Amino acid sequence: MGSFLDPQHLITTFGLIGLLAVVFAECGLLVGFFLPGDSLLFVGGLVAAGGLSGVSFVPLWVLLIVVPVAAIAGNLVGYWIGYRAGPAIFNKPDSRLFRAEYVEKAHAFFEKYGARTIVLARFVPIVRTFATVMAGASRMNFRLYAIYSVIGGVLWGAGVTALGYWLGQVTWIRDNIELIAIGIVVVSVVPIAIEFLRGRRRAAGGRTADRAV
Repeated sequence: MGSFLDPQHLITTFGLIGLLAVVFAECGLLVGFFLPGDSLLFVGGLVAAGGLSGVSFVPLWVLLIVVPVAAIAGNLVGYWIGYRAGPAIFNKPDSRLFRAEYVEKAHAFFEKYGARTIVLARFVPIVRTFATVMAGASRMNFRLYAIYSVIGGVLWGAGVTALGYWLGQVTWIRDNIELIAIGIVVVSVVPIAIEFLRGRRRAAGGRTADRAV
């Protein structure tokens, strides 16, 4: 599983089709929440810039078109899944992959940012996957949802890929792809870690207040 989630391994083994499949699954299928979307797009852009010796890849302009399309398509499918399955998806008990806390994080994003969640969640792992399904389950206006999905898909899909391509011109970054990929994963989960710590503190504060009463 570790090598399967390695961006370099995914690109060298499955190429463009593998990259698009991961983007689609992470943006719309609940089972895709653990996939390395951010680091994969970054490495994809870097490889397009010639940053991975011996590996030929599609030009940047192709990635800037097909990656946002895959991200938007994933969002639309995720909305349909949420719309059709409804609350049943989010009422299932914890399993090895599914955790109720994932839904809670996505719900908290919706409560705080409203429709903008569809754009902002693009840049937050796990929330990126569950927010789109939750939008369908909550019967969010589809036209509004589609507009924000297109905006988010372009900003995230094309933006992260272009960033990888641009930084791929830097020798040090090109020579340390694995380190950069790990760094992206760490940075991308920082918002989740912060929210988790805040939740723990709020829970601890609630228990303290209960004991005081």
